[in-house]
Amino acid sequence: MTIAAVLTAAGSGSRLGLELPKAVVPVAGEPLVVHAARTLLAARAADGSAVGQLVVTAPAAHLDEVAVLLADVVEAADVRLDVVGGGRTRQESVAAGLAELADDVDVVLVHDAARPFAPVELVARVVDAVRAGHPAVVPGLPVVDTVKRVGTGDGTGRPVLETVPRSDLVAVQTPQGFDREVLERAHAVGSGRGAHEATAASDDAALVEADGVPVWVVPGDERAAKVTTARDLLVARALTAGALA
Repeated sequence: MTIAAVLTAAGSGSRLGLELPKAVVPVAGEPLVVHAARTLLAARAADGSAVGQLVVTAPAAHLDEVAVLLADVVEAADVRLDVVGGGRTRQESVAAGLAELADDVDVVLVHDAARPFAPVELVARVVDAVRAGHPAVVPGLPVVDTVKRVGTGDGTGRPVLETVPRSDLVAVQTPQGFDREVLERAHAVGSGRGAHEATAASDDAALVEADGVPVWVVPGDERAAKVTTARDLLVARALTAGALA
């Protein structure tokens, strides 16, 4: 089985308070997309296999820039690199990446450049679970906060409908792993949702679930935290500075 990774890097940096795309924002001297790609390509499954193709979705105006940033990483790993324009939503971006997969790919990882420090052990854990026969696998962390389901508000607040048992919940991360045919079929079936943020799937597992395929959870990792806001970026820079000190 050949592994490919679709790395989504088409998001803007607006929520970080920056004008450049999020994926090229530097942390510890390198852009987020480079950190994320290096981890994906360094991971080894239990059988020794590794990612053989990396497809990166990037803003249309930055395709060449992203390709140059990743040149050394992919050369060192001796893998095929494809950089393609992202869509209007994350769902559309992943679909664009899937269209570039080589014919011999059987297992697909989908990862967000906004989770640049997901460790290699996490990547391997996801691949191993797919190889064990689970067609869709996501990493998840236990939810530590109390979670309540709420109803429609009246302008001053919203009523609590129920408290959801935390033991039934996980916070899902990436990379997520899939049997290629399962993921491509889920995207084809759910393609009508992808044009608008209000209807698009927030992760690929949601499309697979909607197509009636079971999704399995493996243990996540706190290091796979998402960089979304300016505070997240500051935390990431502080953590990496401490790790490099």
